[in-house]
Amino acid sequence: MRGNLEVKTNIMVFTFKGQLDAFSEKQFKTFVINNLKNDHPFVIDLTKIDFLDSSGLGALVQTAKECKKSKLGFSVVGNSRVAQTIKLVRLGDFLNLKSSLEDSLNYLRN
Repeated sequence: MRGNLEVKTNIMVFTFKGQLDAFSEKQFKTFVINNLKNDHPFVIDLTKIDFLDSSGLGALVQTAKECKKSKLGFSVVGNSRVAQTIKLVRLGDFLNLKSSLEDSLNYLRN
């Protein structure tokens, strides 16, 4: 898995590519946590993720819990496969799942 960080009008956008699974969850969490030192809201863009398993979901949930505790705005956007997996376990609302990056950015601006 590879990660990238871009800032769009005070909103950080984390883009990930590859698989978010048991082998990459630690790398995912480290990358996100190390880049959350400021108070900017952020989007986790999973549109280029090929595979998401329960470990990846756990990493997303843990990140969401940290954000809620810190009152930090966040949203997740995923491709149809990722979104279906998140919705299947009823985490769409908890992770502020949106259908596009633009929807996520608008959600965080409001």
